[in-house]
Amino acid sequence: MRSLNEPTVYKRDKGGSNILMLCVCVDDIIYMSSSSEMMTEFRENMMSTFEISDLGPLRYLLGLEDKQKPGSLFVSQLRYAEDLLKKTGMLHSKPIASPMNSNKKLSLKDISGNADPTRYRKIIGGLLYLTHTRPDLAFAVGVVSRFMQAPTTHHLGAVKRILHYVAGTVSYGLHFSHNNNFKLIGYTDSDWGGSPDDRKSTSGWVISLGSAAIAWSSKKQLITALSSTEAEYISVTSAACEAVRLRRLLEELNEKQE
Repeated sequence: MRSLNEPTVYKRDKGGSNILMLCVCVDDIIYMSSSSEMMTEFRENMMSTFEISDLGPLRYLLGLEDKQKPGSLFVSQLRYAEDLLKKTGMLHSKPIASPMNSNKKLSLKDISGNADPTRYRKIIGGLLYLTHTRPDLAFAVGVVSRFMQAPTTHHLGAVKRILHYVAGTVSYGLHFSHNNNFKLIGYTDSDWGGSPDDRKSTSGWVISLGSAAIAWSSKKQLITALSSTEAEYISVTSAACEAVRLRRLLEELNEKQE
């Protein structure tokens, strides 16, 4: 049965704890179950019907590394981050403590000189993919991605600062551990009028489940908020929409929230 709340997720439920779940991305499939019989049955059915390769327990997929231990899972993009740093010539750059200078506002009106737009866009694309396991990069990468049409040397300098930060944090990722506090918890914030070009605010939110974040976002708001309260409401609304979707998805997977 295909999930109504996440089109890439499928579930087969035989009752009790006999549940098989699939996550599909084009021609890559992750499957999991608490029942070894259901795992074996699915694998044999797939291999008898299609020409596929079974790579065994999940370790590396689409740039994401998975390290499994009894009771825990660590997901990172270590190899991907190192490859990105190599391509940009920043692998051995000096690490810094934060991805962005909060005291300097980037603007479309910057006149510091033109940067190579093709190179700029390639780096931004690489950083955007890195945010799949790095919520700490979401805001900074979101800001520099606003200048891809006509980047300047100041904009490129901000991108290089992010790469310096990545160089010192390549091993960062998401650690999921088994615990009894399996609840959805959300946090939201906004920077009222943070953009110097149009005074639009940025919404930021993160939703955790148990021990780690499972969803996050940092996006410029579509309208200009007339007060800090309005900016906060817009951010909260965005987070609430995602929380409702995740709540319904968990219910489909037999993990109903209170």
